[in-house]
Amino acid sequence: MSSPAAPSVPTVPSGLPTTAGELARSGHPAAAVRSVRTELRDNLLARLRDGSQNGSDPWPGIVGFDRTVLPQFERAVLAGHDVVLLGERGQGKTRLLRSLVGLLDEWTPVIAGSELGEHPADPITPASRRRVAELGDDLPITWRHRSERYAEKLATPDTSVADLIGDVDPVKVAEGRSLGDPETIHYGLVPRAHRGIVTINELPDLAERIQVALLNVMEERDIQVRGYTLRLPLDIMLVASANPEDYTNRGRIITPLKDRFGAEVRTHYPLEVAGEIALARQEAHLVAEVPDHLVEVLARFTRHLRQSSAVDQRSGVSARFTIAAAETVAAAALRRAAVTGEEVAVARPVDLESVPPVLRGKLEFESGEEGREAELLTHLLRRSITETARARLAGVDLTPLADGVSALEGSRRVVTGDRVAARQVVDALPSISVVYTVAERLGAAGTEAPGPLASAVELALEHLYLTRKLAKDSLYSGDAEDGTVAYGG
Repeated sequence: MSSPAAPSVPTVPSGLPTTAGELARSGHPAAAVRSVRTELRDNLLARLRDGSQNGSDPWPGIVGFDRTVLPQFERAVLAGHDVVLLGERGQGKTRLLRSLVGLLDEWTPVIAGSELGEHPADPITPASRRRVAELGDDLPITWRHRSERYAEKLATPDTSVADLIGDVDPVKVAEGRSLGDPETIHYGLVPRAHRGIVTINELPDLAERIQVALLNVMEERDIQVRGYTLRLPLDIMLVASANPEDYTNRGRIITPLKDRFGAEVRTHYPLEVAGEIALARQEAHLVAEVPDHLVEVLARFTRHLRQSSAVDQRSGVSARFTIAAAETVAAAALRRAAVTGEEVAVARPVDLESVPPVLRGKLEFESGEEGREAELLTHLLRRSITETARARLAGVDLTPLADGVSALEGSRRVVTGDRVAARQVVDALPSISVVYTVAERLGAAGTEAPGPLASAVELALEHLYLTRKLAKDSLYSGDAEDGTVAYGG
């Protein structure tokens, strides 16, 4: 599942203290030193209380985890635990971890010029301690936004200890400092996240010897660099994500590191069709209108793929599949609108045919299924169309529609395709009341634009065809099939 882009850092509000003395005298809540875990706990409790009273969502943008993952995750945060999220690809693990940023205070004071963002009342590096002792109340401070207190690293086999923890800086040594001087250290990602959150995605991909470097960070809350006698009491929360398949096979989290994570939370794909639909609506960037019934078809399609024995379920069927499918269907509608001159691009069931060939590469099939992939995808897509039509048109007698369209002959038949405008489809429909009933059920009533009506009735026609109550013929253009089909006699 896609994650939100990193927001731009807002401008520091005017009127905030600019020296340590001003901060101490101001009575500002941030003047008191508070650990990042306490900060997260206090702010989460406030969010939960506000949510229970006002109905606000403590975790905006997180779909389908309300009664499963989120309660476990909240307990881990309240307990002050480091957390590892285990789940297949595309389950929203990274998005959930990034949402922790919203639980940090919006602004926090730091010593101006400090590499590690230290609190004015709690310096931890030799350089900052020296400045505090020398300048006292005149120590300059600045303010750091919560978005700057979140660090994220994608674990790769070439990640080094220097990347995460730090190493000797040759430039500082060249300036004349002694190799034994702690100030010759160039700090890595973890210490630079002091008083913040560090996320390591795909933790099992981190080489085992590199994972060892995190042991002290998670237990003793300090770092060691090349044997330096330097102890930095880091204040960080370490969270990570992992794929269960990688967790046990391709890579692994070493036992001592697993033991240091206070909580292990399993994620999952949306448990209900409605959750899958909501996720697609939230995440997909659609270039054309995609009616709800088509998004439901795609959601059901994804769920059938997750249940299919022909698909490798160890790698999972990502929620990104549904999102990409919706975007592909919208793109097909936009292309047709450009080709046919339609003013408004509205997706229709015929556009669903563009999904299997484009997204087939996002799936891993079991061995022995070679050559049957297209057949399997077509079958499951048709099954999804039928189930959606049955659910949305339950109680509607489509027999008059089947009879009316079957009576059409020759050029009067209902023709659709990727080069057929919605107006042509609507004009070919028989004037019977069931057409308007279908339109009302599928949210296409009350609009003058032909696109929604064409999309709604096409779903009913395709359902009739798949249940063998209506004929459908493929039409050819020259030597190649162009996707045009005709319903009718």
